[in-house]
Amino acid sequence: MTPLDFRDGAAPTPGPTGEPAQFRAAVDAMGTASVHPRIELAPIRPPQRLAPYSYALGAEVKHPDTNVIPVDSEDDAFGRLILLHDPNGQEAWHGVFRLVAYIQADIDAALAGDPLLPEVAWSWLVDALESRGEAFTALGGTVTSTSSIRYGDIAGPPRAYQLELRASWTVGSPELGPHVEAFCEVLAYAAGLPPAGITHLPPRPQNTDDQF
Repeated sequence: MTPLDFRDGAAPTPGPTGEPAQFRAAVDAMGTASVHPRIELAPIRPPQRLAPYSYALGAEVKHPDTNVIPVDSEDDAFGRLILLHDPNGQEAWHGVFRLVAYIQADIDAALAGDPLLPEVAWSWLVDALESRGEAFTALGGTVTSTSSIRYGDIAGPPRAYQLELRASWTVGSPELGPHVEAFCEVLAYAAGLPPAGITHLPPRPQNTDDQF
């Protein structure tokens, strides 16, 4: 696909709402993604100052026996995916469309203590993007594993561990459905969701030498 580039001075065609048609096409394409049935996507308020045009999706992993995300669950996982569009391009982007992703998921102590966790989590994103065959460039981000201890009168487990992934990448066209699917695939991995259609996973073999 030929990357969209308006830096030669040609103005983008405006859509019916005054937004560029390419931006509206990108937003519409985000709604075509097919994701894990336990991941719920919905529009959220996007940042206003990062680009002339922006759009954002919030993603939540629903618990199996309820339609509501528990407030004090120790198994929460959520994220957001932000589309930024600058018809004139930005030098750091190397393009006119940029996606910004954030994922946070509660994890267990064993996973949190594994020194390979950041590398493995980053590989989830790279593999998810590459497997869909859609062009992307300038991928960068961070993976952080954190722990917290609750004291006093506060709800929740006494000790909790979280995985956070922050990333952004440039896309060459408004065909963003596969990118949303890749983002949700990483969220599903982080949340420990079984593949769609599988209700449970067999117990993991107990092996002290076992790695990811």
